[in-house]
Amino acid sequence: MTKSYFVTGTDTEVGKTVASMAIMQAVSKAGYSVVGYKPVAAGSEETEQGPMNSDAIRLRECSTVDVRYQDVNPCLLEAACSPHIAAEIENSSVDFALLSDGLRNIQTKADVTLVEGAGGWRVPVSYDSTLADWVGEEKLPVILVVGIKLGCLNHAYLTAEAIRRDGLEVVGWVANRINPGTEHYSDIVKTLEHHLKVPKLGEIPYMPSIKSRDLSGYIDIAPLGL
Repeated sequence: MTKSYFVTGTDTEVGKTVASMAIMQAVSKAGYSVVGYKPVAAGSEETEQGPMNSDAIRLRECSTVDVRYQDVNPCLLEAACSPHIAAEIENSSVDFALLSDGLRNIQTKADVTLVEGAGGWRVPVSYDSTLADWVGEEKLPVILVVGIKLGCLNHAYLTAEAIRRDGLEVVGWVANRINPGTEHYSDIVKTLEHHLKVPKLGEIPYMPSIKSRDLSGYIDIAPLGL
């Protein structure tokens, strides 16, 4: 069995990496091998092994197979901004062929590949294209992460609509409580369940040091056929 999913969010900083980690942990506990893939990352930090992106590091750590950093993140841009701006600063470009070659490579290493996007669905990778264009070429099923906050209903509706108009399937969604003070949390989630009309894979509560925790218990991967 080999399955791949693309994880997108309603915006930047809504918890795509947290949700991806939770799903990967749940997949692992179900007995499948899993690997994370961050095709494009904008924002790097210096490590003993060279520049790396913190989200890609997390995905690599949650992978159940041994992969190199470059396998997980083939396109690393230094500036922490929109990929098309970061690429322009470096006088480089985001090469879809490179992303696809990397995807083919990493898909051979595990039962499940979880591909995490950058920013929201329409994040630009050049002045003429978005990362969604590449996802469309690869025909990847999409998991939508909704950061529960004021305004997220509109963001979720528009994102799901855009994904479907691009000819792709939203196979599930995750509610991530990024703001513990958000009022009417349960009503917001209930509204999303009604409107999105796809399986809710789970709700991740707000908690400190969340990226260092086992989050598998908050995720149900059964709707993904796993």
